[in-house]
Amino acid sequence: MTAELIHCRLPPQLGATATADGVAFAVFSQNGERVLVSLFDDSGEVETARLPLPCRSGDLHHGLLPGAGPGLRYGLRAEGPWQPHRGHRFDPAKLLVDPYARAIDRPFHWDSRLAQHGEETADFVPRCIVVAQNAPLFVESAQPSFIYEIAAKAFSMRHPAVPETLRGTLAALSEPRIIDHLRRLGVSHVELMPIAAWMDERHLPPMGLRNGWGYNPVNFFALDPRLAPGGVDDLRKLCTAYAQAGIGVLLDIVLNHTAESDELGATISLRGLDNAVYYRHAQDDPGRLVNDTGCGHTLALDRAPVVRLAMDALRCWLSLGVAGFRFDLATVMGRTAAGFTPDAPLLAAILQDPALSQAVLIAEPWDIGPGGYRLGEFPFPFAEWNGRFRDDVRRFWRGDAGMAGALATRLSGSSDLFAAQHRGPHASINFVAAHDGFTLGDLVSYAAKHNEANGESNRDGDNDSHSWNNGLEGRTDEPEVTAHRARDVRALLATLFASRGIPMLTAGDELGRTQHGNNNAYAQDNETTWLDWANADDSLIAFTADLSRLRRELPLLSRNGFLSGTGDPPNARWLKPDGSPIADEDWQSLDLVCLLLRDRADNVLVAINRTRVGARLAQAEQGWVRLLSSADAADDLPARSVSLWLPGSHRAISATTSGRSASAVKA
Repeated sequence: MTAELIHCRLPPQLGATATADGVAFAVFSQNGERVLVSLFDDSGEVETARLPLPCRSGDLHHGLLPGAGPGLRYGLRAEGPWQPHRGHRFDPAKLLVDPYARAIDRPFHWDSRLAQHGEETADFVPRCIVVAQNAPLFVESAQPSFIYEIAAKAFSMRHPAVPETLRGTLAALSEPRIIDHLRRLGVSHVELMPIAAWMDERHLPPMGLRNGWGYNPVNFFALDPRLAPGGVDDLRKLCTAYAQAGIGVLLDIVLNHTAESDELGATISLRGLDNAVYYRHAQDDPGRLVNDTGCGHTLALDRAPVVRLAMDALRCWLSLGVAGFRFDLATVMGRTAAGFTPDAPLLAAILQDPALSQAVLIAEPWDIGPGGYRLGEFPFPFAEWNGRFRDDVRRFWRGDAGMAGALATRLSGSSDLFAAQHRGPHASINFVAAHDGFTLGDLVSYAAKHNEANGESNRDGDNDSHSWNNGLEGRTDEPEVTAHRARDVRALLATLFASRGIPMLTAGDELGRTQHGNNNAYAQDNETTWLDWANADDSLIAFTADLSRLRRELPLLSRNGFLSGTGDPPNARWLKPDGSPIADEDWQSLDLVCLLLRDRADNVLVAINRTRVGARLAQAEQGWVRLLSSADAADDLPARSVSLWLPGSHRAISATTSGRSASAVKA
């Protein structure tokens, strides 16, 4: 191999690409004067050469390293002005990770030298690895019907059926017992929390804490070596195994910020290559970073080089077999200098792309910038995390006054949010709890957050979670309180699965997991977040599986049409327990609500009682049969419960297995 970069035509791909003639490099830097490639020996420890890219075509610096191929270890350096007041932070002492690198040789670790101008960083920054370009793997996947959110490491670290050598990795998720659990639940898609290479926030290591969630990426292509020691093959194998089980894989993608953080943060990739272009700066102060993310800065996703980076990364993940994406803080994707627009360059680019436009696309429709809450404003075919569903359902079950009407809107598919965009209920990703916030069990056990373990004096995390504790704060063995909490958890789950839209469950909530009241557990890469499989509540797992199965067997629960009360017959009727219609003036005071779903062939009744006493149901006296209840009680409508009812003459539906079915429906 010649230790010299030679002139070549501009490669069609950015990054480092193995070709028949060697490795072709292409790197974007508009304001940089020169880009260099640092080469390392096979161990990755010794820097053997520092070679400037010999060609520049516009803002792309490129060259060819003859004789090189897959396995080559390298990094980048960039020369240019050090003018922070103008947004330029070039520093050739910094070894930079190629934004397009498909693999790195070690995890990222924070070191204060990353933020110190002129300090060499090659001793500890990961090396990029050139990988061979395999044939794309495109996996056919249906649209989601039940999404299951997983943090890969936390999910498997304590699973007894996973070999210790695999725990905490993507490979662990392909273990037969794991797949059996997903199939038992009836999961259609697993949503993996970030798996791209990330680095701890700089305040965590001094406190002995680690980022366990991964929402702090350095690179948008390379898998984190801690999760995928086998590189891209680990993800390809997972997607293949899940496809064989009828399960799609979604990736939680962070395209709004990087681990380089604010003006005092690291120079490790984009900042060193062209800080002024990749990140958004104040229009009246080019040295000040715009912080719409709460992470110190914001990617400028309306600029062509940044749009290209994002699009190339998404296409790369698709080629490995993933079915689609959930986009973290997705309002940033629609931001321009003038604010949010659904016609923003990146959103438009995704929608016109033949492959990406057919993928599953889910937006978290908010950021912390001006006008950042944009729920209901993303274009088709995007679905959106429905934070209104979460809040309204929580507030109803907490007992807040006047919430029955809001609950009815959420049960009906949230037409107030999605109808104007000509999207149906499947645009609504419904959830009661997610990775960010209380677990489902903690939601009914803690009236306030308890984040002291995060080292920020309980200042971090959401202060208004709409939670309740059923009379005592935190863990208790008091039987009555424990029973109330179990009943509330089941009622919340039943509400989720009885609602129009796409249900999403965070892994472990079906086990009865707790984070001991921590509602911002990103820094708890320990047993606080690692799922406790040994103490899993199997009855709750069975109940969740029953709900999922009944949703599949009763199409009236999941159709992609809003419940408007129109049609012949009307597709929905709102009733009191005595069978009389709910009048407009009744909604402010209701605690018991019945929803009758109808079409020409079927009828299903969803009965909801948030009071602490049981009630009679008129349909029970008319021969209707209770198929499932979230509470064990003899009452037609048990206290704090959701129940599903069918006419006695209804077609056969298999009996539930949770012990909460009053009887099976007979043919």
